[in-house]
Amino acid sequence: MSETNKTCEYSCATCEAAENCRNRPRVPFTKEMRKTHTILMPNMLPRHLKMIGKILEMHGYTAKVMEYGLHGDGRKVIDAGLLNVHNDICYPAQLIIGQMLVALESGDYDPHKVAFLYPQTGGGCRASNYIHLARKALAKAGYGYVPVISLNVAGLEPNPGFKLKVKMLHQAAYALFYGDLLMCLVNQTKPYETEKGSAETLADRWMDTLIAEMSKKRLRYGNVKRNYLRIIEDFKKLPIRMPEQRIRVGIVGEIFVKFSPLGNNELEKYLISEGAEPVMAGLVDFILFCAANNKYDRSYYGFSRTKALLGKIVYDFLLNRERDMARMIRENSSFIPPCDFQHTESLTEGVISHAVKMGEGWLLTAEMLELVDSGVENVVITQPFGCLPNHIVGKGMMKPVKDRFPQVNLVAIDYDSGATKINQENRLKLMLANARERMQAAGSKGH
Repeated sequence: MSETNKTCEYSCATCEAAENCRNRPRVPFTKEMRKTHTILMPNMLPRHLKMIGKILEMHGYTAKVMEYGLHGDGRKVIDAGLLNVHNDICYPAQLIIGQMLVALESGDYDPHKVAFLYPQTGGGCRASNYIHLARKALAKAGYGYVPVISLNVAGLEPNPGFKLKVKMLHQAAYALFYGDLLMCLVNQTKPYETEKGSAETLADRWMDTLIAEMSKKRLRYGNVKRNYLRIIEDFKKLPIRMPEQRIRVGIVGEIFVKFSPLGNNELEKYLISEGAEPVMAGLVDFILFCAANNKYDRSYYGFSRTKALLGKIVYDFLLNRERDMARMIRENSSFIPPCDFQHTESLTEGVISHAVKMGEGWLLTAEMLELVDSGVENVVITQPFGCLPNHIVGKGMMKPVKDRFPQVNLVAIDYDSGATKINQENRLKLMLANARERMQAAGSKGH
């Protein structure tokens, strides 16, 4: 590498050594950038992240969720990812990096005034380590000057202009609870609504209300619980036509592909179009899983006592708040609340060790067990290409799950840049046909 390249001012688009440059320092998000830059977030859970974006704005940032790939332009995002990262990289990383590049090429933003937020858990999942690959891909495409902010609570990469404060995390936690509640109620209403689109319209209206409230008022838990009740009451008023029997289909898998319509080819929408009700644990459960792992790290590996204690504080806070939300759903409606996380955790006994924590780890298997234990006997495992932990704790655990629950109707669906939507839907159709046959057979026995 020449001296010119070593001392360059990151003119990546014209640098012949851009792809292989290892001397380029990380571009930090500075305090000055808070006033000039828009922070773009990958689209995984739009409602959750829009509220997170509003919270960031309350703390002096400008933030927006990227919607590229969600309006019939998914192939464009996939191709951008494939063009700039190796094709054996996991599918979620391809999609997130693809969204970044499409955003920069869209003309919607000045590339010199944007930054990207990249979530990292700090665990052994390869996606947690792909922030460096994202920077390399941006440099290859000529955008090496764009900051990529690591969103983590493990202190992996500090940025002078981006700090996670306790107040911000407290507000974000309630945004996630709101998002989980809306997701739970929409999924239980949308398949049976008599006025098409009414559930989504109500959820969007509540999103606007919650965002406006969070930007004006101090966040008090009493107000949060009152909002829970008002949201539940509004969803109860929606006119629905509930069938005598309904097919409920659980969705588990790698976190991005499980939740993101871009990652799973609008799986929820497809299941609803086929007359099924999608069932998913919320994002709060994944954070509970991360907090619980601090406890298991201490007991299995002798990790820091302080870290285990902090994990327990977060775990207890989230668990108690989730129980409050579940209790309000149960006591004030006929909607089915989220399963208690401690019960979910206990279902892994004799099936998978809590020491298995790479990627979604034991949580993915626990969610399969929880679904069947709660009466949801049809389960889709979303398997993204390149996610080795997911294949082990997902597809690899199908036999132990079936051994415990022989009646379960499991199907693993692969999601990757080369998979066709028609093949995915054909496998889902087969699973749903099997579910209907079982339901009819059970009904005949009942008569």
